[in-house]
Amino acid sequence: MKFTEAHDLFRHSVRQFVEKEMNPNVDAWENAGIFPAHEVFKKMGNLGFLGLEYEPEYGGGGVDHWFTVILGEELGRCDASGPAMGIAAHTDMATPALAQFGTHELKKQYLEPALKGDFVSSIAVTEPDAGSDVAGLKTFARRDGDDYVINGTKLFITNSTQADFLTLLTRTSNEGGYRGMSLIIVPTDRPGFRVSRKLEKLGNWSSDTGELSFEDVRVPVTNRIGQEGRGFQLQMQQFQKERLISCYMAVGGMSRAIDRTIAYVKERKAFGGPLIANQSIQYALAELIAEVEAQRHLNYACAEKVVAGEDATYMATIAKLKSSRLIRRVADTCLQFHGGMGYMAEMWTSRFFRDSRLNSIGGGADEVMLRIISRMSGMVAEG
Repeated sequence: MKFTEAHDLFRHSVRQFVEKEMNPNVDAWENAGIFPAHEVFKKMGNLGFLGLEYEPEYGGGGVDHWFTVILGEELGRCDASGPAMGIAAHTDMATPALAQFGTHELKKQYLEPALKGDFVSSIAVTEPDAGSDVAGLKTFARRDGDDYVINGTKLFITNSTQADFLTLLTRTSNEGGYRGMSLIIVPTDRPGFRVSRKLEKLGNWSSDTGELSFEDVRVPVTNRIGQEGRGFQLQMQQFQKERLISCYMAVGGMSRAIDRTIAYVKERKAFGGPLIANQSIQYALAELIAEVEAQRHLNYACAEKVVAGEDATYMATIAKLKSSRLIRRVADTCLQFHGGMGYMAEMWTSRFFRDSRLNSIGGGADEVMLRIISRMSGMVAEG
């Protein structure tokens, strides 16, 4: 891939935004346990960052997928993963199905203000007994005239304490397994909806994560995205976008972490000279540089499939598995080379170490990625 001048200018704009609007505020957001999503999203919406590949009719940019690659890489350079994850949940997890399969009226009501930054969105899939195994979800939307009446619980939901609407995966029939699910837009001001509690996490402190309760929550049937009973299939497509943006952000974060560590070991003196004089440190960092570059180009191979309109599931699954494991190695090595100072809570290395651990769990755990690869490689019978 050869990036054009337009791509390069866009990268510069996003990097400037991260460095000027996000990084100076990260410590305060982390201490508060939340970042101001409406404020940040509005600024991003004004710059056209929130709907890059979506239709201009609804405020989207109508540009190619490489702009999304750049957005992900640059968001990954944020000094904390929490705000970047909240943005990615909005752009690549909660809105793709709405943009592709929603009715004109639904997109005008929810997508357009989301792309302007006036609405914060959230994707609500995981439940207490249904994480990676989406087939186990129990939240149910019962048809009552022109409404759905929703009851159930969702868990580990990003942006949920600030969201204006949820893209909810719920059952709409008694068919078991992956059948009978639908995606429904649920405004969070509806009676019967509440955030049961805000969850405290190991990392990503400034990303608000909640447990949600639905008690006879009524929404119009017209809030459904696509056909009734096809929600699982639509959500699987959204998962691919979620996994790809995770890969793109991981490369941005790893590259910056390695650069910062190289700068540190050049300055840090020990045993009569700078740490960088130790060949073992040089080689360890060189190895990581090589692997991050390999990951970057694996990501680009996925992006090329997306741009060509091809199915990127197989490659995206591999990229998600490898990037999630690699970022954990990078975080561990960078912390190690910072020594005792790297273990201190106020150091970026400590935060990066905590935040990066989620990559192997969120958006499909490593084991789920391995299961998909096994199945798509013909090792596991379909069914």
